Amino acid sequence: MTQARYDVAILGAGPAGYAAAMRAHDLGKRALLVERGSVGGTGIHKGALSSKTMWHLSNDFATVKRVDRGYRARDVELSYQAVLDAVRAAIHDRRETLAFQLSRLATPSPRGGVVELVEGAARFVTPRAIEVRARGGETRLFEAERFLVATGSAPRTPPGIEVDGQHVLTSDHIEDLPDFPASMVIVGAGVIGCEYATIFANFGRTAISIIDRQPRILPFEDEDVADVIATNFERLGIRIHREAKLESLRVRDGQVEYVVTSPAGVTETIRVERALVSVGRAPNTADLGLAEIGVELDKGGGIVVTSTQSTVPHVYAAGDATMDIALANVAELEARHAIEAMFGLAPLPIRYEALSAIMFLSPEVASVGLNELQARRRGAHYRVGKVCNALVNRNIAMRQTGGFAKLLCAPDGRLLGLRVVGPEASSAVQGIAFLIDKGGTISDIDYCVHPHPAITEGVQECARLLLGRSIHKCEVFGEELLRVGDA
Repeated sequence: MTQARYDVAILGAGPAGYAAAMRAHDLGKRALLVERGSVGGTGIHKGALSSKTMWHLSNDFATVKRVDRGYRARDVELSYQAVLDAVRAAIHDRRETLAFQLSRLATPSPRGGVVELVEGAARFVTPRAIEVRARGGETRLFEAERFLVATGSAPRTPPGIEVDGQHVLTSDHIEDLPDFPASMVIVGAGVIGCEYATIFANFGRTAISIIDRQPRILPFEDEDVADVIATNFERLGIRIHREAKLESLRVRDGQVEYVVTSPAGVTETIRVERALVSVGRAPNTADLGLAEIGVELDKGGGIVVTSTQSTVPHVYAAGDATMDIALANVAELEARHAIEAMFGLAPLPIRYEALSAIMFLSPEVASVGLNELQARRRGAHYRVGKVCNALVNRNIAMRQTGGFAKLLCAPDGRLLGLRVVGPEASSAVQGIAFLIDKGGTISDIDYCVHPHPAITEGVQECARLLLGRSIHKCEVFGEELLRVGDA
């Protein structure tokens, strides 16, 4: 057993841990980066990058199969293993970038910054020391002045369902499938489940069903957002068991048999080739020895923090280890904030109100700030402007006019939130995120010169609706294409 001492030890080299190590290097600190799996975590492997690569590939294939664009593709070959090869190539490219930088930063910088990567599973043995067990079984002891726990999360498995990785899967097992399943049921209608439903439906080789215990999919989003996605899902042949109770799910005779009961009390027994369990994620905090050193955990295992600092002052946490908002961009922000805070830089508070996100569905959904559901729950007074994509030139040019842009503002015009549903939706949200962060108003959007034709022009028209000076008039097009109102 050897021993070394660092300014900061970072547990986990996913989006949060890697970002933290880079910020510590900026500050001239000696950082230990411990990773038990693969550098990049679920930000690269079996998560964000891999699933989004699959989504893009599935969209490419779906576009090729369209027959309303002046061409018709014939004899298009499709191979699941070839798709996975492209996914693995993307993972390799990103992994190599991260590994190359880590190899260079292992040598101290002129300011003294160094990042040392150690592979293995870490566990606190004292408040200021961790033991790291390598895959071969050997252990080493490391001491540090400060710690950041950024160990991420793993798919959650509900009681009564046995995940075997072959017939009953989580998102961790998608890349291990030998071929497109002929049929698959997805348990859970949240973001991850709906993303994989989109991917497999786009490829057209898998009959997809979704079990949703809620009245509608994506229950955290506004009803009009969920309705567009549900309509497109049905167009793609996806069956949604709404308000369904899953009675059982087990493997029988090499197939997955599940039993669901509808709200009307009708029970169905259905067999499919595979099942994907997607009911959320759980923090990877077990076996770290956190409780033993006094770090408080919530009932779900997430680390309780105040502005990234745990109940043990020299131990911080970021990303999915806290399970506040499970997004890679949030993880990176929190990790950089934690490093700056622990070394006395007094960083500005993270503005969670201005965080943006993307849902890779059919069509794409991008969001920033509040939606109407959240605003109503908070009792906030707001105004809303909504423009359907059928009135936006860029969408018309793409021949994809489903969806809309919807902008929320306070009665005084201050921006509260935006939802964009449609192709390239993510291109429209970052400018609004910046404006929300700076206290911007709908007038700021109106007076900004937008490129043409662009998706952002739909957002600009939302602002103009709210200002009473829109190009398209409600009295002409009505609520089918335009909406403006107060709530």
